Amino acid sequence: MRYWGLSILMMAGAAGGQAYQPPAHTVAPPPIFARASPQEIQAAADGGAQFEQGRPARWTLAEHRRLATALAAVQPQRRGVVDAYVLSVALDSDPVFGREAREAAKVLSRRYDAAGRTIVLAGSDGSKDSDLPRGSPDNIAAALARVAEAMDVREDVLVLYTTSHGAPLGIVYNDADQGYGAVSPTRLWQMLSDLGIANRLVFVSACYSGVFVPMLSSHGSVVVTAASAERSSFGCVSDNDWTFFGDALVNHALRRPQPLAAAVGEATATIAKWEGDHQLLPSEPQASFGAGAAGWLAALEARSPKAATAPVGKPAIASMKDVPKGR
Repeated sequence: MRYWGLSILMMAGAAGGQAYQPPAHTVAPPPIFARASPQEIQAAADGGAQFEQGRPARWTLAEHRRLATALAAVQPQRRGVVDAYVLSVALDSDPVFGREAREAAKVLSRRYDAAGRTIVLAGSDGSKDSDLPRGSPDNIAAALARVAEAMDVREDVLVLYTTSHGAPLGIVYNDADQGYGAVSPTRLWQMLSDLGIANRLVFVSACYSGVFVPMLSSHGSVVVTAASAERSSFGCVSDNDWTFFGDALVNHALRRPQPLAAAVGEATATIAKWEGDHQLLPSEPQASFGAGAAGWLAALEARSPKAATAPVGKPAIASMKDVPKGR
């Protein structure tokens, strides 16, 4: 199906000369998805679909231990303090997403005073096998439940950053040739609602990620996406260190001591310039700020560092070096 094909459009391998080769997408999605209708795939995504194949038993045990270790390290909230809990997730095993999720966790944890309250779920960063739990639908569910358990949902805030390939049904999980699945807006909304997490700052870095805005927008939430519901985003090349969205927003704008709304505006303008320079169809990043989010956002930003940090990695726009610039 076209939906699953989107998750393997960018199949570049590791950079030449590296001894380590990260897991690659080499085969088509499993028949259970290839035979499904678009309606069946959407229903599966709404239910948090996840399909694993060819996993050795020892790998399964090791994954269980990685997740248990990550969840056990989460510290409880501080009474009277608006604490942020950062969950940064790469749902695809292409190293660009693993690198982006790791660095996004560092930037967001620093900005929102979330040391000890940050979880990263991601595959390889391209240099070695990942020592982190993978960013699968099931692991996201467990991590969200752990955050809800540790936080005071009346005053604390979830900061969720997800990065992967996307489709009109939501964000895609694809771990090499072993793991497949998806998380739709309905599924994410249902998990957050069931857990009572109303104060939330959600970033979705993926094509078509604007599909999350209507469902997740609420009085106490902020939702920022890399694209509209009808558009692709750019930079998801395996060798990249960042997607366009991650580089512009996280690696640059959010490193500076400025309000979130200003950072989103800066990143949106930066992305528009990059896209215009190379005559790309505008991705149209989206942002929704609920009126009730102003209070917790002000509390978090009051504690944000007053000094900027330097961007890391090669610019996402470097992947466009062979694409002619427009006028």
